[in-house]
Amino acid sequence: MRFNKYLLTLLLISGSILARAQKTDTSTLLTLPKCLDIAVKNNLQVKQSNTSAELARIDLRQSKENLLPSIGGNASRTFFQGRGISPVTNAYVNQSSTADSYNLSGSMTLFNGFALQNAIKSASLAYQAGKMNFQAAKDVVTVNVITGYLAILDNKEILNATKSQLAVQKETVDRLEMLEKEGANKAASDITDQKGLLASNQVAVVNAQNNLDAAKLNLFQLMNISYQPEAEFQGLNAEELTGEYGTNPDQVYQTALQQFAAVKATTLSRQSAEKAVKSYRGLLLPSLTISGGLATAYSNTAQKPATIDTTTAYQNISYRDQLKNNYNSSIALGLNIPIFTNGIKRNTVARAKINALYSRDVEENTKIVLKQNIEQAYYNMMAAYKKYQVYAEQVKAYTESYRIYKLRYDAGVLTSVDFIIAKNNLDAATVNLISARYDYFIDSKILDYYQGKLSF
Repeated sequence: MRFNKYLLTLLLISGSILARAQKTDTSTLLTLPKCLDIAVKNNLQVKQSNTSAELARIDLRQSKENLLPSIGGNASRTFFQGRGISPVTNAYVNQSSTADSYNLSGSMTLFNGFALQNAIKSASLAYQAGKMNFQAAKDVVTVNVITGYLAILDNKEILNATKSQLAVQKETVDRLEMLEKEGANKAASDITDQKGLLASNQVAVVNAQNNLDAAKLNLFQLMNISYQPEAEFQGLNAEELTGEYGTNPDQVYQTALQQFAAVKATTLSRQSAEKAVKSYRGLLLPSLTISGGLATAYSNTAQKPATIDTTTAYQNISYRDQLKNNYNSSIALGLNIPIFTNGIKRNTVARAKINALYSRDVEENTKIVLKQNIEQAYYNMMAAYKKYQVYAEQVKAYTESYRIYKLRYDAGVLTSVDFIIAKNNLDAATVNLISARYDYFIDSKILDYYQGKLSF
């Protein structure tokens, strides 16, 4: 009866994730979506990418506003003491005086070799690249959290398996101790051999628990929050291992070129750098600008002649009349021809060209690394599937072998050494089967991630 319970436990472990033996405290239950949400919000690289994207958005807005005219105004009041020229009458005065002036001016670039237009295109592409980098940063966090989360489930399942193995071995030792008291053991070494195996199972449980704790710690570090040893993690319905992913590595790669945010970001950055070259080249050409202005002034020394009783006298001109009388406007077209600027503009173009070449190399390297990673993930997945098939057959064979060996051992026709070997073989194959299944699951999700269709 005990042996049948052991076999049933092993089959459940190798087929699917074990159900929890106890009711989980929902206050400490973490789900995969919740872990992803926490990690993305707390990750500093994601925050930095978002900040960079916002800066790029401001640069884009500024590049568009550079097409608008610049308008400015100023007002000033000046106090004079002694002999000087009145700013309004242009006559010499020798007295204390006050003068006010008001100016409004503006200018606008009509043509500068399309530098402004290409600068807008460059900034727009840089902003799109910034958004893609932001998404790529979130993608990296996402796949790391999913991998870490699955590692927890993997180690938890292995821990459950080792605990079951320990429980079965504990029952064996208890039975032998009872037989030892009755003097019914066939060999003196039987009980010591089984106690040694029990100790090995205890070590396996300790190691499995340590691996689970390490996996939990890693996930909490990815989420950038304090470690919670008591936290529980909701299980996932692991997909059946079909062995056929549905597409080959090259098809995955071609899809990733269109969907993977990191690739899009490097492509947009390269295009932005190429537009920047055209923008800087435009600054080498003559530029045409239009400007204009409005101005008026007032002085307390300004006077006008007036006849009073046939006598000519002078009286002050009112503030309002002066502003009206001194009003003037201007408009001008300006042509600026860059002849020699100490090589600044040409060196700027040269630097922009090098930056464009660098961006192109970054794009190509990103594609090469992507292709290599996809090929590696694909073949890792297929290798895990092949191992899973072998381990599944191995568990099946060792389960039957263990059943037979146990019957013979209980009947006293088999030594404890042979029985221990049979049990160790079954225990090792069971753990290997669990690991192979999760290796396959993780690699298949990585391929989904590269294609932009990662989901659970």
